[in-house]
Amino acid sequence: MGNLRVMLFAINPPIQYDLVIRNATIADGTGNPTYRADIAIANDRIAEIGFNLMPGKSEIDAKGKVVTPGFIDVHTHAENVTELPNAENFVRMGVTTIVIGNCGGSAQDISNFFSEITRNPVSVNVASLIGHNTIRRAAMDGNHDRPPTIEELQSMKEMVQKAMEDGAVGLSTGLIYLPGTYSKTEEIIELARVAAKNQGLYATHMRSEGTEIFDAIEEMITIGKESGARVQYSHIKLSGKNMWGKTNQVLSRLEQARREGLELTQDQYAYTASSTSISTLIPDSALDGGTAEFKKRLDDPEQKSKIVKYMKDRLALRLQTDYDYAVIASCRADSRLNGKTIVEATQIRLGTSTLDDQIDTIFWMQLNGGASGVFHGMDEQDIKSFMAHPNTMIACDASCREFNSGVPHPRGYGNNVRVLQKYVQQENHLRLEDAVRRMTSLPAQTFRFQNRGLIKPGFFADLNIFDPASLKENTTYAAPHAYSTGFNAVIVNGKIVVREDTHANLRPGQPLRRIGSTPHDNATLFQKPNCNDIALCCQ
Repeated sequence: MGNLRVMLFAINPPIQYDLVIRNATIADGTGNPTYRADIAIANDRIAEIGFNLMPGKSEIDAKGKVVTPGFIDVHTHAENVTELPNAENFVRMGVTTIVIGNCGGSAQDISNFFSEITRNPVSVNVASLIGHNTIRRAAMDGNHDRPPTIEELQSMKEMVQKAMEDGAVGLSTGLIYLPGTYSKTEEIIELARVAAKNQGLYATHMRSEGTEIFDAIEEMITIGKESGARVQYSHIKLSGKNMWGKTNQVLSRLEQARREGLELTQDQYAYTASSTSISTLIPDSALDGGTAEFKKRLDDPEQKSKIVKYMKDRLALRLQTDYDYAVIASCRADSRLNGKTIVEATQIRLGTSTLDDQIDTIFWMQLNGGASGVFHGMDEQDIKSFMAHPNTMIACDASCREFNSGVPHPRGYGNNVRVLQKYVQQENHLRLEDAVRRMTSLPAQTFRFQNRGLIKPGFFADLNIFDPASLKENTTYAAPHAYSTGFNAVIVNGKIVVREDTHANLRPGQPLRRIGSTPHDNATLFQKPNCNDIALCCQ
């Protein structure tokens, strides 16, 4: 009996496998309980799962370790993956696939972007949305504070269509950013229809995540229903003390929309601070037209007074008395201010820190190259409530990090590990299997990635091996540049990219194009399972 070979699942086993993972505890991505087995990999695919498998050219003993599908991060801003192709902050927290083009900003030419990744490979698989702000800026010349002409709207629709044909997985909006903030609901519906016609989804950074969030949610739902597009609610949160504790109202409205037939899911990062441009503290109307126009408005005492009043009123709505909640991540004009609150930065600049002086510092940064910031404005209980919802994915909302550059949000180094360490191991807020599902099969199903997100024969060999108790989020707000640790291996398309927390400088990532695009790569449209496909139907 000792030589008996037991196969749980297999496809065309070769004479010798490239890699065999022995004695694994498998969290397969479905959310079902873990089970023990060996996993065999041939080329870039999982070939067999079972016991007493044939030898591999190389083998890993995973006794005492968990093996999961590679994590899929559906909300990143890692367009700079071509500049930082090792994507080290991602793979070292177990992320093997990223979706870029979120919040309305993307490469305009998706085909060229994917061609660049093909010519100069990267360490992770990459899918892209087409950004609304990107195409609106390209189609509309000059002033954007208006509806598009018929010709301009047609041009935007053609750009969405081309992007979908080139492999984009959907349309994204960033409705707090220029020029998208000026768009009307009807414009977005027209563009989302094009994405939906091509089986793409609609991913949105809504117009508000604070005081006006319920109006923003209604718009999001309307766009989904009227366009026929699936909807991805980006980085779900309640921002500002005045909004804390309203998670039940938000989730109830989302559930109602799903009961009404809208395919709606959401993603979240596991921190109580957000991160974006300091410019979001300034009214959009003041920034329209660029830096020169902004300066003209500030030089006009009447216009400046209105801008300042808007900013003070907005602070009051958030139940804030100053900008102590906002930390500068990267200031182009003066790196001494990085890591300082706006209050602290103002004291450094001016020797005083009144609210008017703080606003002056915000203006000065915007006029001198801009700045990014980290904004502490969310409640921990709200984070946990959103995370517990079964349709919530885990996504870091970060770029590829240049190590030791600026003082960025720690989510770019630690998001997935934070969930597994804090919310699974320490607080028992989620089962391990449920957390893994949110990072793997749920995003794969939502974004229609075929043969990814599960540990199953025939699926791509994107895998993580780790001891959950050994995972550690090392990044902090004060010292963010620290990679997560605890991964024995991170495997992308069958290649070990990270071994014992060390990047192997391998770049086996692939562009993930939507089906129907040209050319086809190693990802196509996710095909809905039949009732016999227990691995997916039991989610």
